[in-house]
Amino acid sequence: MKTPLEQTPQGAIIDRGSLIAARFSARFLNVTKVNRALANLAGAKRSHRRGRGVEFDEVRQYTAGDDVRAIDWRVTARSGEPHTKLFHEERERPVLVSVDLRAPMHFGSRNCFKSVLAAHTASLLLWSALDHGERVGGMVVSGDSARDIRPARSRHTVLSVIGEMAAATESDPGALSLPLGEQLTQIQRIARPGSTLFLISDFHDGLDPDVLQTLRRLVKHVQITGIRVFDPLERELPQAGHYVVSDHRGRSSLETGNRSLATRYRDDFEQHIQTLRSAYQGLRIPLIPLSTELAPLPVLQRYFAAR
Repeated sequence: MKTPLEQTPQGAIIDRGSLIAARFSARFLNVTKVNRALANLAGAKRSHRRGRGVEFDEVRQYTAGDDVRAIDWRVTARSGEPHTKLFHEERERPVLVSVDLRAPMHFGSRNCFKSVLAAHTASLLLWSALDHGERVGGMVVSGDSARDIRPARSRHTVLSVIGEMAAATESDPGALSLPLGEQLTQIQRIARPGSTLFLISDFHDGLDPDVLQTLRRLVKHVQITGIRVFDPLERELPQAGHYVVSDHRGRSSLETGNRSLATRYRDDFEQHIQTLRSAYQGLRIPLIPLSTELAPLPVLQRYFAAR
């Protein structure tokens, strides 16, 4: 029998109550700390200081050894003596979670839809960050709209994100989808330098040139981690047989007895994932794979264990 921490999300509907209850499980995570496993996914060890901003502290008289680039020329001109600006490292790292709930995420063959798994994962990350004293916020994307929630150190902010995710269940699955590249452009409005950003998606359009170009700009100032949600049926066709599949447009049949088709299907998936992984490693962005077969908490603990 599975323990509550090992239980997988269930169903096709995002349930607000279970996302609120995720707060109790989130104490087993610390998303403000990363371990070597996450650095390895990024392709190289990343500096924990990368992306942190600096804040102005004070102006004092210049002394030998000070960085001449920090000289305050206005004060120097006014006083007649050289003065330099002092800065201190900005310790705060707001945590943002962008959740992709577009039409391709409304699919699943094990336990739950990818959208439901994405919502549970987002809730765990947000509750963990809040419990560790960080400001939290994010963006929820469904259909052709993206709702952003500005970072704040508040339970109300997490509940607002949860509310947006639950409301996304009611969106029209046949509506036009907002491209991932446009989502990233919009999230730049709230992702200040030094922020931590989690992108939760199936990344079906994650190799589009607009996506990679925007990520290249964002990653210079923001610590980005991708969480790639997938379903086993996307990786490999089921056993040979005749199946009926359906979506919002209707039903169709699927015949999986053709070995050549099954091999080509699997190879296409693996090729896409390998290309995606390589492209994101080139940007030093780790991609954590998360399957609808598994509970999200044990997977996240491999990279953000509470210690």
